Amino acid sequence: MGRLSAFAEGLREFYMAPYRRTLARAQRDEEDLFMMLVLSEALGVPNPASYYTLELLPVLFDRFHDWHRRMGMDRSPLDSISCC
Repeated sequence: MGRLSAFAEGLREFYMAPYRRTLARAQRDEEDLFMMLVLSEALGVPNPASYYTLELLPVLFDRFHDWHRRMGMDRSPLDSISCC
């Protein structure tokens, strides 16, 4: 059974390898959009779901620096969060 599972893993890698970068980019874009939705109230965009997204802010603070650098901002756009 070890050879069969190794063969199956090899086939899986063969078929997934060309799409790994595309899938990683799509996941990163989705996470960036989610981050923007959660931080939209702090960025000045009205968010009708801000009551529910407010409790997600502590989870996202760890990734905030990477996010604002990826979005092309040299400094943090929020006065309350100074990571740089």
